[in-house]
Amino acid sequence: QVPLVESGGGLVQPGGSLRLSCAASRLLFSIYTMGWYRQPPGKQRELVARISNGDNTIYADSVKGRFTISRDNAKNTVYLQMDSLKFEDTAVYYCNAARSSNEYWGQGTQVTVSS
Repeated sequence: QVPLVESGGGLVQPGGSLRLSCAASRLLFSIYTMGWYRQPPGKQRELVARISNGDNTIYADSVKGRFTISRDNAKNTVYLQMDSLKFEDTAVYYCNAARSSNEYWGQGTQVTVSS
């Protein structure tokens, strides 16, 4: 019973865009800090972006100016708009919800940047 479900991944050419969505269920979504993480092939999972319940955002240096995280509390959904995609953005992208000692992960969605 995974309360987070990602969608929107796929294959895109360098310079292209994708928007990931993560729908939450069985959570009091508005009080959670929501994040996007990614795991490139053969590497560890890393933070991409995070948005607090007060809409404060942080981004990994590698995606600043290219990616935008946002949330819609009415829809229990967090988004990751990814523009100017690069080969090195290829990874499985995971949605995360965190508050105090509670943490949840989605199942991941593959993003592949290839020409």
